[in-house]
Amino acid sequence: MSIAFMVQFTAYSGAANLQSSINAEAGLGTASLAAVYAGLIFSNIFLPVLVIKWLGTKWAISLSFITYMPYIASQLYPRFYTLIPAGLIVGLGGGPLWCAKCTYITVLSEYHSKISNIPAEALLARFFGLFFMIFQMNQVWGNLISSIVLSTGDNKAAVTAVNASAIPYVCGANFLPNDDADDVLLAQPHEKIEMLVGIYLACMAAAAFIVAVGVDSMKRYDIGRPSSGSGLSGFALLVVTLRLMFHPKQLLMVIMNIFVGYQQAYFGADFTAAFVSCIIGTGAVGFVMMTYGLADAIGCILTGYIAKFTGRVALICSATAINTAMFITILLWRPQAHLSYTLYVFAVIWGLCDSVWMVQLNAFVGTLFPGQEEAAYANFRLWESVGYIIAYVISPYLRISEKTYLLLVMMFVGVFLFFIVEFKESRNRNCLVINNDCDKESKLKDKSYKGNDNPAFQNS
Repeated sequence: MSIAFMVQFTAYSGAANLQSSINAEAGLGTASLAAVYAGLIFSNIFLPVLVIKWLGTKWAISLSFITYMPYIASQLYPRFYTLIPAGLIVGLGGGPLWCAKCTYITVLSEYHSKISNIPAEALLARFFGLFFMIFQMNQVWGNLISSIVLSTGDNKAAVTAVNASAIPYVCGANFLPNDDADDVLLAQPHEKIEMLVGIYLACMAAAAFIVAVGVDSMKRYDIGRPSSGSGLSGFALLVVTLRLMFHPKQLLMVIMNIFVGYQQAYFGADFTAAFVSCIIGTGAVGFVMMTYGLADAIGCILTGYIAKFTGRVALICSATAINTAMFITILLWRPQAHLSYTLYVFAVIWGLCDSVWMVQLNAFVGTLFPGQEEAAYANFRLWESVGYIIAYVISPYLRISEKTYLLLVMMFVGVFLFFIVEFKESRNRNCLVINNDCDKESKLKDKSYKGNDNPAFQNS
């Protein structure tokens, strides 16, 4: 399963990371990625339970892989009427795909627990750890393939389109995709795109084949287990998700969740176009993103370990400070072609910061809503997808400097609201430890207190 996902997303991530560079005209590439996440929002809410019940977990995964293939094929003829519908299809397939994967691994860990006498929770952590360790390598292979293909021959950058002395004023913070893309981001030869498409389609076909042939049907393991989606219909899951969306803690976390998606899309689309493609050529985008992916994967392991000693708050503060320094650098730095190594330094630092946001916020969401994890993570993915959509929609029309200011403000507001939630949760934990003090405080606040049977007191 892990190898199949790695092979599948070797193709998809490799193509997605190039969209802002190879399909920059009129913002076509970023618009297609926005369509992916628009489809994913709809798909996550309505489709997983129905598709898994209809096809079964194994075949839901294998056939969902195929829904990604039209998007790759449409790179041969990139137009709004080809890429946008193909992006929507990817989004529709993504919801059942990831839900089926989580369900399969969960059932497998439960079954393995019965025959190994190892707690299912421990096995699930191991299985997911193994899955993501292998899966994260898709950034390495996908971007390595794109870089090798696109950098062969004459890899031209902005130097060929504008005078080298003008690069600091055209590239970087001043870059405006809608105006500068046609002059700076030179079109790639069609034969190179054909080669990339052929390789990526072969990867996706191989991934679907690996699951179809190499993965057992879940019926072999799913003995006496409730149906997918905890027995909820698509509509019932939608109702639970929408109710949780208006929970005060969830509302306070919305900006932070949007920021997580926005900053990932910003680096993958805006940064690569304005700094990498503009300065040293589109062929280098894959190498920079490969560096970012490795740093992110290593960071996920490191931050999970460090959090045991420092706690979540210290890591969030560190990521906020480092990201702030990076945003200020982007605004002030005037890039030069001979300083291209700094782009790889950016990729490493950005990847490490992203690992903090992803790991710590995912863990925090799980602790905020115990017993409602499915709806909580659905909301997290929903608002994260909104962040992607915002980034891709505004990408062609705002300069990098303007988008960086927006990202900076969003981060500060999101972190401030996060600390409010963190403070309330910390206070609640202290109340559980010092029960008498909490009782006294509750009695003072609740004037109608009449004893432990009072529902108002119990809710407090």
